[in-house]
Amino acid sequence: MKHIFEKGSNPGAPLLLLLHGTGGTETDLLPLVEMVSPGSSVLSVRGNVLENGMPRFFRRLAEGIFDEEDLIFRTKELNDFLDIAAGKYDFDRENVVALGYSNGANIAASLMFHFEGALKGAILHHPMVPRRGMTLPSLSDVPIFIAAGKNDPICPAQETGELLQLLQQAGATVDIHWENHGHQLTRSEVEAAGSWFQKHLLKD
Repeated sequence: MKHIFEKGSNPGAPLLLLLHGTGGTETDLLPLVEMVSPGSSVLSVRGNVLENGMPRFFRRLAEGIFDEEDLIFRTKELNDFLDIAAGKYDFDRENVVALGYSNGANIAASLMFHFEGALKGAILHHPMVPRRGMTLPSLSDVPIFIAAGKNDPICPAQETGELLQLLQQAGATVDIHWENHGHQLTRSEVEAAGSWFQKHLLKD
């Protein structure tokens, strides 16, 4: 998978796995690192699927309707890539926190839905429920931050509530940050994610 790796100054900090939204690239979310965890190593990945020329992490059949078969395949592809990258770049595979926006947040959530221990934690900006009707692996001791917009036309509030419930039922500790905005990624929600990260994932 096309990607960027940058080694951080704090070897104990979790590696940040950056996952862009539809039409983004592996450079899109790099500026967020300074606001969330400037000492972390970074692995920023580009999705392998194109939709009308726009990179994504998995196919969809329509707005809000995922191609479930492709989602499962691409989730495994990303999980396998993380295993390979950990060996190549010498980072702790068990100390990876995803930071995803929109489509990237959905593939990050899918990693947690399908693979126990895939992520130590996650920051999900405007995520949806990746799959329904499945039993999630244990997410006990996995802290998750969700940023959502009260006026988000793509990801309505009830979708956020359903995802929260599914993650909590699997044992995750979830914090939700609400913005009075739509689907856009705002500076204030990134700052809130940074404060949350410092509290939950950079403990002494």
